[in-house]
Amino acid sequence: MMSDVVKAVILGIIEGVTEFLPVSSTGHMLVAQRFFGLGEGAFWQSFVVLIQLGAILAIVMLYFVKLSRVALGMFTNPDDRRFVIGVLLAFLPAVVIGLVAGKYIKEFLFNPWVVCFTLIVGGAILLWVDQLYLKPTQHDATRYPLLMYLWIGIAQCVAMIPGVSRSGASIVAAMLLGGDKRSAAEFSFFLAIPTMIGAFAYDFYKNRAEMTTDHIGIIAVGFVVSFITAAIVVKTFLTYVTRHGFTFFAWWRVAIGTLGLIALALGK
Repeated sequence: MMSDVVKAVILGIIEGVTEFLPVSSTGHMLVAQRFFGLGEGAFWQSFVVLIQLGAILAIVMLYFVKLSRVALGMFTNPDDRRFVIGVLLAFLPAVVIGLVAGKYIKEFLFNPWVVCFTLIVGGAILLWVDQLYLKPTQHDATRYPLLMYLWIGIAQCVAMIPGVSRSGASIVAAMLLGGDKRSAAEFSFFLAIPTMIGAFAYDFYKNRAEMTTDHIGIIAVGFVVSFITAAIVVKTFLTYVTRHGFTFFAWWRVAIGTLGLIALALGK
């Protein structure tokens, strides 16, 4: 039997690698649970949400100077204040949909068939967008128009369907609305901060009674692993997509989704 520490390390790596790539971290976690027996049970369901905070802290670390400037300047600088308002506008639709439909989404859509299908469809959409002849008009994620932030937030809600990818939905929306690849990816990072902190706080509060001393140690392992992995992946990802686009990640999605559907059809 695989030890809990090894499970925590593997799931931490999956979280750190996939959270900010347009490949769906939730989809990969569900695939890992279904086909490899990782993270099954109530505690591990909470674990995969709680270790997201490690990945978020990686973003805070990498963008500490920029985020600090915005935080200090939002009371005196109109541009910084507008960016904070923009992030809140983009975050709001997910809060509304999550409160209204979150329970039903988890009940009816969190299954491997849906995940594998949406991985393939999302990959096809990424390929389509990557091949469009787009002429970006926005090159700074902190200077998007307010309405653009809102539309990106609405698009992000589609990612509540497991396998869609939160980062993928927001990146595609930003590019279709005029953002270049780098700024679209960066805004998906910034938007992840309130979105995932909210999910972390809600899940921790809901399952606080289950958090024993042993559980805290396992969560700490996953947290550290996801933090380190995410920090490495984010820096590499930005450089890669600026030069090469999203084709690799699109085919990654299609391959994982197709293999999953074959395994399901064979009764695995």
